[in-house]
Amino acid sequence: MSPSRLLEVLTQASINLNAWVRDYAYALSRQANGLLRRPDPLAYRRHGTGRPAVILLPGIYETWAFLRPVADVLRQHGYDVHPVVDLGYNGGTIEDMADLVESYLERNTISDCVLVAHSKGGLIGKLLLARRHRASAIRGLVAINTPFEGSPLARLLPLPALRVFLPRSPELTNLRANPRLNRQIVSIYGQFDPHIPGGSHLEGAHNVQLDTRGHFLPLGDAQVHTAVLEGIRHLVP
Repeated sequence: MSPSRLLEVLTQASINLNAWVRDYAYALSRQANGLLRRPDPLAYRRHGTGRPAVILLPGIYETWAFLRPVADVLRQHGYDVHPVVDLGYNGGTIEDMADLVESYLERNTISDCVLVAHSKGGLIGKLLLARRHRASAIRGLVAINTPFEGSPLARLLPLPALRVFLPRSPELTNLRANPRLNRQIVSIYGQFDPHIPGGSHLEGAHNVQLDTRGHFLPLGDAQVHTAVLEGIRHLVP
């Protein structure tokens, strides 16, 4: 390896390491913020917008408050935003979590909506798209840093809740079975995600790669917020 190439590799590694540290610091701050300042989910509701409702789906071990920076921007742009509080910390199977979302849609008589999700929430969202005969209200999914192809890092922590992220898990295998669903998905991701080394590119989807780094930190990034708004407009012209 030439000296210039070595310097380039070391510089990139340093940038990614810094992003990793900042990413976890952000995640801890969001968790603490969610515990100390519990936002009112009803404050994000708007009636008579003439637009599809936006359903928020957090990642694993996250409450909906993790998506609050995204929710704030959506509310500012006049969307009727629905945090699904019933998901709690989203530790159940994607099938059980999808059931909870379907129940929420039925209970609130939501007949037209778009899903906006982070990480595992995107897998739940794709499963809901696959169940369109049961959830026909859903126009599409905007997913942020979702491991559609899984993550090899899931092997390092043998926890039942993380098995879904194994690249060959039954859940991911089933979701891959209908690639036509991908046309209704906007996948947003950055240059480096420490949780998803392979990235979140999804064949057949509308893929949006940004100049961001991290798995959690991008949720507070204005680039991501803009991409989410544009993603919704892509799904609902």
